[in-house]
Amino acid sequence: MKDREIKKVVREGYARIAKDGSCCSSPVSSCCGSTDSVQDISRRIGYTKGDLDTVPQGANLGLGCGNPLAIGSLREGETVVDLGSGAGFDCFLAANIVGEAGRVIGIDMTPEMIEKARENAEKGSYTNVEFRLGEIEHLPIADGTADIIISNCVINLAPDKRTVFEEAFRVLKPGGRLMVSDVVLLKELPEFIKNSAAAYVGCVSGAITKEEYLANIRAAGFRKVNITGEAVFPIEWLTDDPKVEATIQDLQIPPEEIKETADSVISIKVQAVKPESAERTFLHRQAA
Repeated sequence: MKDREIKKVVREGYARIAKDGSCCSSPVSSCCGSTDSVQDISRRIGYTKGDLDTVPQGANLGLGCGNPLAIGSLREGETVVDLGSGAGFDCFLAANIVGEAGRVIGIDMTPEMIEKARENAEKGSYTNVEFRLGEIEHLPIADGTADIIISNCVINLAPDKRTVFEEAFRVLKPGGRLMVSDVVLLKELPEFIKNSAAAYVGCVSGAITKEEYLANIRAAGFRKVNITGEAVFPIEWLTDDPKVEATIQDLQIPPEEIKETADSVISIKVQAVKPESAERTFLHRQAA
């Protein structure tokens, strides 16, 4: 799929999720529609019961692949930017930690998600959170704004991941931290999954190899790039996509190949730091 088509597919897919209030495109389960199962998914990927009880109802759609806030501790008064904020789940958790002296900015390219997040913020009386419509490759945020940038299973959806990390680097203050959970590959996916729209919306077919993912972070200027957690990411749900199921039958793909493909998709938690001297380096690069 071309970049424009990819963004259209992702935007439409997440618009449906925002309207339905369910995570039926979630890669953790083929249909997770109920509140109980969404809560169960969230607990499995690293959120506590306390986390789930403190956010407005409807903020957690069960769409993540990890808990980026579990990677490092936020501090009161800090500014947090969430790339691909969805209905606001991680933003509200961050807001509870940074407090009224802090600030949280959620960025999402789907208008329906922005609308839902703003409704949730009003419902929860959050005054230190705002949501902006925009693409994570072109963040509507000034240079050197954030102390921390977080993201949960979203950067893999962007066609140009290198630019996403460069934008994150630009928006962070010198010494700022990047804390993300995302999906990566241990080896390349077969074409029948790469070409699946359901797989793209479900955070799989847009994923790149772990080595390439980390290389993009380093190339953007980040240092101290570390994986702090890693887990197998089940994709058996993909067989519920009629197009994928038909392809499997037409090509007579054996079950062991499907399992091998599933085992090659993992979720990781990554942290990195923008060097204290990065501001001068960035300005010098701009001038050149």
